This record gives sequence, C-alpha cells and structure tokens, in this order.
Amino acid sequence: MPLTPTSTRELLARLGHEPKRFLGQNFLVDGNIVRKSLELGGVGPGDTVVEIGPGLGTLTAALLAAGAEVWAIEKDRNLHAHLTETLGKDQPRFHLMEGDAVEHPLAGLPPERTSQFKIVANLPYAIATPWLDGVLSGPLPERMVLMLQQEAAQRYVAQPCSKAFGAISISLQAAYAVAPGHKVDGSCFFPQPDIESYLLHLVRLPEPFVFRPEVKAVIRACFQQRRKQIGGLLRGKLPDGGAGWLAQLQAAGLGPHTRPEQIPVALWRQLTV
Repeated sequence: MPLTPTSTRELLARLGHEPKRFLGQNFLVDGNIVRKSLELGGVGPGDTVVEIGPGLGTLTAALLAAGAEVWAIEKDRNLHAHLTETLGKDQPRFHLMEGDAVEHPLAGLPPERTSQFKIVANLPYAIATPWLDGVLSGPLPERMVLMLQQEAAQRYVAQPCSKAFGAISISLQAAYAVAPGHKVDGSCFFPQPDIESYLLHLVRLPEPFVFRPEVKAVIRACFQQRRKQIGGLLRGKLPDGGAGWLAQLQAAGLGPHTRPEQIPVALWRQLTV
C-alpha cells in the first residue's frame, strides 16, 4: 500500500482519481504515523476496529496485518471500488460499507459486536464533530485514536472557563479520558493540508456517561448563546425553568448568572429534561 507521496500520486493516477477537498481526502504517506495509530489503539489479533474514510487503504492494511477485524465506511464510490478490489476479495476480516459516516458512525458494525470494539481513523475533518456526536450517543468504543484537525482536538478536550469549551467537549469528557496523543506534521499527508493535525487518543472511563438526546439538545442550545446567563437560557427549555438543576449549581458555588462555559462537566451530567 502507498506510504510515500510518490507512490500515492502514482496510485491515484492509475485510478484516475483526483483528491476531493470537500471529502477531506488527504492521504497518509508516513508509516510512522500509521504505526503510532495502532500503538496508541493497542490494536492486536482478534480486536474489532471501526475505521472511517479508509481512502486508499493504507491504515486499513496495517489494521488487518495486526490481526484486527475491520469494519469501515467509505463515501467515495471510486475509492470504495478500489478497496473492494484490493482488500475485500480475499480478506474475510474486512467489512466495507459505502455510505456517509455521519449517518452510519459505526460503519455498519452489528449490534452484537458492539460490546467491545475500538475506533482508529484518519477522519475527514469536515465531518469530525457531527460524526463524533453520533458515536457519543452509544454504544461506546473502549478506545479511540482519531486523526483530527488540531483546532478540533483542542475543542474536544477544552476545559471549563475557556472559549473552546462547548457541547461536544461535555459529551466527550463525560465518557472519555484524554491520553497522550501525537502532533502530526502536514508533510505526513498527500496532498498536504493547510491546517495542523493531531492524533487524539481517548480511553473510555470506567463508568462512562451518555447524555440523552433531549439533554444534549438543551446543552447545544445553551452554547449557541454562550455569553448569556444560564438562568435566562433555561427559561422555556425546561418545564420548571431548570429550577432544580439551578439549585444544584447554587450548592456548588455557581448560580443563575453563570455562563454555560463556566459549568463543569460533572454538573452538566446532573441536568435532566
């Protein structure tokens, strides 16, 4: 499989494929990053791994070589056909779905296989947040290693009282601990992106928390007006105007004048709708 800019260009030329910017098609060309992804994910024989946007199959081939069973989803029809031809014919541990990862965040992984699985993916950056939001609705992978735009990674792990802290930060940190990751230079991709990338490493908490859809909707609505006070934001969104939850904030030294970004994850977990 291609692991250099030259071999990647040559393969794309043979396929007659021009990388599509709107699909985030920046292909990995650095073997060290591929190996680092598997190392952080602790990928080994018998593991069930979900991959998003396998592209030319560089990471996919490494996952399969490590002995994992891979469930992947690819939106690009040409690349889906290439993967089917090169990896899908004689590899029973490779399951490839054509479609949109936001609609199928676990790449068609059967429900009976979701008790223990991992996600290792070089994510198309444009879909990272909506896709992650879908994953965080459960069932939850035990570990995730995600290639992301560095700015997105910073939002996901942002702490309260920072401008980057938001609804996705809360959903993620309620279920996952952030383990040491890895900054990735643009030269590790072809074509080279204009943005900084980061390999985010997430480990599921011993008692992960999944927000109900109704609660997530309220949290998102609050952060859409993040400079307003929480007491005013909750009026009309909750039957009692959030009086019970506001009392919990008050007991924690906060109150109705607090802004959403100042409220820690542990207190957001107490919100009920």
